[in-house]
Amino acid sequence: MSEKQTVVFTDLHGSTAVFESLGNARATEIVTGFNRAISSWVEKHQGKVIKTLGDGVLAIFAMPQDAVDASVHIQRQHHLALAELPVAQRMALRIGLSTGDVEWVQGDCYGDAVNVASRLCDLCGPGQVWTNETTVSLASERTGVSFRALGPIAVRGRLEPCSVYQIDWQQESVTDVMTVLGNFDPEHWKSSSDVLGKEVTLECLGQTATFHSFDLPVSIGRVRSNNFIVADPRVSRIHAQLSWKNGAIVLDDVSSYGTWIRFDGASSVTDSLLRRGSSVLHGRGSLALGASFSDADAPIVKFLVT
Repeated sequence: MSEKQTVVFTDLHGSTAVFESLGNARATEIVTGFNRAISSWVEKHQGKVIKTLGDGVLAIFAMPQDAVDASVHIQRQHHLALAELPVAQRMALRIGLSTGDVEWVQGDCYGDAVNVASRLCDLCGPGQVWTNETTVSLASERTGVSFRALGPIAVRGRLEPCSVYQIDWQQESVTDVMTVLGNFDPEHWKSSSDVLGKEVTLECLGQTATFHSFDLPVSIGRVRSNNFIVADPRVSRIHAQLSWKNGAIVLDDVSSYGTWIRFDGASSVTDSLLRRGSSVLHGRGSLALGASFSDADAPIVKFLVT
């Protein structure tokens, strides 16, 4: 039997590195502790935990407003918990939500909403919450919650792209957002970029370059063959690549020492370290190449996606 539900996936980003550094026993203890806390917060917001997925949780909510409230609360509480942990034990949380028809088979859930929520969880950055347009429309009466339109993103298995929104969960957010009111109309927030693609502008030490989606892929690195050059010995010869994938600008780290990502408006606790990994870029933020943001003279590249 099909029911309209809101599906929520959570994922602890960076768990692989924690297992490598702390060992299986200690890392398992930390991950299961986070998952227990997340499950408890889900239930306190009228949600139901379907199952845990190693370093994540799959949950279902009958009301999209409850799912949004739960996701905001979970990110806030997780953020506070991370601040109390040593850096080696910190795992930022990614959350994907999708509202749609769900099929139930022997206690498990299937359907488009499940696939979309899982995909949004995979695509969003650490410390972020992404959701689909249906969730935003149905949760619009929940005043005080802010959403940012990210545009359409292709989802594997779907013919049409999914209009994606970021839920701004930080209480002191100063980002350029739309505060959802009772008369919210998603069509108002669509733009020509939904059809024409996006642009990414990079800036470092007075050097600025703008690339359109049809210019991608482009590379960032230390040597002259790159499209954007950062002449610092900590930067790899070819450090990272920007690609246009599934309707989004994606950063792929190919470096020796990694790339740190910080989105504007986010706390340093949610900085993401990529080592041969990928992340969707959106809005404003900064990339630290080969050294973390805590290094005062780290090579920093600012980015803006429009």
